Amino acid sequence: MKLTPLAKALWAAVALAGLGLLALFLSQPALFSNKDPMYAAIIADFELTNQHGQVVREDDFAGRWMLIFFGYTNCPDVCPTTIAEMSAVLAGLGENRDKVQPIMVTIDPARDTPEVLASYLGFFSPGLVGLTGTAEQIEATSDSFNIFYARTNEPDAPDGYSMSHSSSVYLFDPRGAYIRNYQYGTSAETILDDLAGRI
Repeated sequence: MKLTPLAKALWAAVALAGLGLLALFLSQPALFSNKDPMYAAIIADFELTNQHGQVVREDDFAGRWMLIFFGYTNCPDVCPTTIAEMSAVLAGLGENRDKVQPIMVTIDPARDTPEVLASYLGFFSPGLVGLTGTAEQIEATSDSFNIFYARTNEPDAPDGYSMSHSSSVYLFDPRGAYIRNYQYGTSAETILDDLAGRI
């Protein structure tokens, strides 16, 4: 069947609209990342102790975007790099600084006491929150975030061991709903650009 010029124009418009939606999808993965089955069960659910010795829950951060990272203070590379980027995000937020709370949850509670976390995070930014707890509390929290961590024996490491762990930063909205994760190595500039369209 031969298409009329009007029909051709309509099909062309449909095709362009489809390409536009595809481009939007590819350029805005954050809008769809919380639909990924891998992350479907992630929830902000914790009751831990901050670096000041105060017990805090996810509800204490209600009304703020949360950037949550799991790491430990004896980490030689991934953790300090990520914490530095989170500090840079805070610095780059300007007047929106109070709308975002970066949080580090330790996966090494045996060594990362509130005092150790306070000293460690003090080298980066006073706006950071560090959380620790019992081994059972950390395990329960990591399960709710669907993250991996494990102790690895290393004779040359402090105390003879290091920790293997997930390295993404998780973003939650002011209601505590999971939005997306930023893979290790995501720059502060990229995170700031993403947050600029949200907060």
